[in-house]
Amino acid sequence: MAGMIKKEDIERVRNAADLYDIVSATVALKPSGVGAYVGLCPFHDERTPSFNVRPSVGSWHCFGCGRGGDVFKFVEEEENIDFREAVELLADKYHIELHYENNGNDSKQHKGTKRARLLEANEEAQRFFESQILTEEALPARKLLAGRNFSQQDCAHFGCGYAPQGWDNLVRHLADKGFTQQEMLDAGLARQGARGVYDYFRGRATWPIRDSTGRTLGFGARKLYDDDSINAKYINTPDTQLYHKNQVLYGIDLAKPQIVKKRQVVIVEGYTDVMAMHLAGVDTAVATCGTAFGAEHAKIVRRLIADDSLGAVNLTGPLHVEGQPLSSRIVFTFDGDAAGQKAALHAFGLDSSFQTQTFVAVADNNLDPCDLRIERGDDALRALVANAVPLFDFVINVAIRRFDTSYTTGQMGAVKAVAPLIARIKDESLLDIYSRKAARQIGVDLDIMQREVRSARRAQHVRSEDAYVSRQRTYERAPEEPRMDESRVRQIEHNNAQSQSFFRIDDRVFITEMQFMAVLVQMPRAINTELFNALTVHCFATPVFQTLFEAVESIGGLPQEPTSPGQWIHALTKAGGPMLAPVITELAVMTLPLNEKTPNSGQNDSGRTAAGEQNNQAAAPMPEASAAQRQYANQLTASLIDTGYMRRIGMLKHKANRATNTHDKIELLGAITDVELERKNLQSQIFGSAAG
Repeated sequence: MAGMIKKEDIERVRNAADLYDIVSATVALKPSGVGAYVGLCPFHDERTPSFNVRPSVGSWHCFGCGRGGDVFKFVEEEENIDFREAVELLADKYHIELHYENNGNDSKQHKGTKRARLLEANEEAQRFFESQILTEEALPARKLLAGRNFSQQDCAHFGCGYAPQGWDNLVRHLADKGFTQQEMLDAGLARQGARGVYDYFRGRATWPIRDSTGRTLGFGARKLYDDDSINAKYINTPDTQLYHKNQVLYGIDLAKPQIVKKRQVVIVEGYTDVMAMHLAGVDTAVATCGTAFGAEHAKIVRRLIADDSLGAVNLTGPLHVEGQPLSSRIVFTFDGDAAGQKAALHAFGLDSSFQTQTFVAVADNNLDPCDLRIERGDDALRALVANAVPLFDFVINVAIRRFDTSYTTGQMGAVKAVAPLIARIKDESLLDIYSRKAARQIGVDLDIMQREVRSARRAQHVRSEDAYVSRQRTYERAPEEPRMDESRVRQIEHNNAQSQSFFRIDDRVFITEMQFMAVLVQMPRAINTELFNALTVHCFATPVFQTLFEAVESIGGLPQEPTSPGQWIHALTKAGGPMLAPVITELAVMTLPLNEKTPNSGQNDSGRTAAGEQNNQAAAPMPEASAAQRQYANQLTASLIDTGYMRRIGMLKHKANRATNTHDKIELLGAITDVELERKNLQSQIFGSAAG
């Protein structure tokens, strides 16, 4: 096995990997100040965004769960792999050849990690299945798809393929491409039998199941022949290192851009339903793969449709998006039969804010989307989604319609049936509204319905939530005013002190030290070198900042040109060690009270480069600091130096007051005079010139 990856190759990967592109593949990021973005954390469940990304320095941090780091750390956490595998995965993505230190063997070129090899195996399997769809044997698959009004071009767009009958067609093909049998087994493409390894997918139409970046993680396959040894109509790749059925959504690679734009997602039940929806213009459709829509799916969806436009107000329920008739909602296309009703009830188990954005669309004759398109055309599918009703209304109305409420006994039966459903609504603010609506529909007094709901709620031990509660944000947006007044600066600094996790104190001294360290991490070129050289560890009162300052000194102080932000953060993290790493990532994403864009960034208002050009700012040399940045940095540095002098003077005065020997007291008073003179000279010589 090859040894360690060469350091220069690691740096090449670091410079190539754009943190914004990597993170935004799974998290909907929105601008939060100059060069900063925020979204819902992919590593813990949250409703108010606390996941901060600053691509210009190559760092991310979540103020909710405390995780953070660089692009490698994000991939490690996202893919559940180690550092070496993260480097290799990104090297694969950016087509960088890795070299390894000689470990007793000849130096080996990069062949890909186990995970990367599984991805390659799936991609090769997809190419094989697609090539087989045009063979004579695949006629039943083509007839199946054509019978659902899908053209050959449509099938190619969605990657439809065919797994040929036989024992080991795919196994032999992958072996010819250099894949081992173990890799085929680990990818879920083959199984071990008494006669050897054989194809898992045989004699079936296939669909590739991809992640949001377009990587093939597994497959879904439909039965075509009566003599198929597997009775199930549909089968999916078994759970593997890549594929977890409760964490994948078919069609997410095609739908993600529109989901983010429209803040709407349509959940259907099958692969052909996704195809039908997209071809009808409902381009936000996705499907679960062999399992019910669950909490992990909800996390994926919520991260993509999250909206935070009203600041601290938690936006819950369907919202208006400019230019979109339907928005900020999740639409399920359940069947109207018992199975569909059961699926709708399952959605009641999701959290309350998700429920308030959930709608149900059911065709009049219970047709699934694909069949509905065949019978009534594309307009019917668009109307189906447009006429979706809220989840709560759908479930409650279905329950009430089962009874003849023209009779008293029917009314009471409806009350008894619907009360447990209303009781399961976690949000207390909605209980009264739906109790009143149901009472009116059934024709009973409100107190009867409320009594039954309260009783059912106690029996079911439902935990109350307030989906509409306002939640304090853990980050601060940069304002849009051309100038920032002093009160606004103080407010941002105070909010930073409140949100940080490395030292629980909020006073002016701590804030000054924290803001200086944030500047040092994010824009060290703004700090005056002469002022920085006047700093000592005694200028800091906070232990964590004393240690961080010593780490900076250990690497030679301020960075030399042409150091990139990514290299600077990496050097700081390496010098600081594991204990300081989370502090550095917090400081790297912390809001600074500066309005202007970074000079020469080449960015537009959204913070990304125009024309889709890749521009990894973290890999480019640090830009020259602006006048406002230098002024703010100089104020902080000067304050720290002055505080250091005052601290020394205070210590000397304390010693002088306690001195019993007259000679010692005179020496201490002389030392105090010298320090005060030194302080005054530095103020006049450096502070004044640095202000410019």
